[in-house]
Amino acid sequence: MSIEIKLSMSTLNVQQCVDWVTSPDCGGIDVFIGTVRNATKGKAVMRLEFEAYDKMAIAEMEKLAKQALDKWPVHKILIHHRTGVLQVGEIPVIIAVAAAHRDAAFDACRYIIDSLKKPCLSGKRKYLRMAKYGWLHIPDYY
Repeated sequence: MSIEIKLSMSTLNVQQCVDWVTSPDCGGIDVFIGTVRNATKGKAVMRLEFEAYDKMAIAEMEKLAKQALDKWPVHKILIHHRTGVLQVGEIPVIIAVAAAHRDAAFDACRYIIDSLKKPCLSGKRKYLRMAKYGWLHIPDYY
């Protein structure tokens, strides 16, 4: 069983993530790719900014991966998360899980993304465009 955790200011590479979890003993790979969408709660999103205390964020992601390994028969878990300013369409998070069977991969992947969205991991600021008021900065968390 293997875990790879990465926190980076650089662009995340989906194919490298899939390649890392691919294994001949795994028949199911589930991949979650989070992207910056162009709107939230009816407001246009211009960009997102992700902040994290690196050591704590990495420790929390490792903890989530280990919890998933304990709960489901999975073989490999990868969690890559961006920090910094991301534009609409960019990828802030990739989670890839490989298991012998798809159900375990699906369940573990969902558990990780749902747990990752809690505010203890990283801060996320949304920059919204408000037609009447110009630019508005609204602090928000996962």
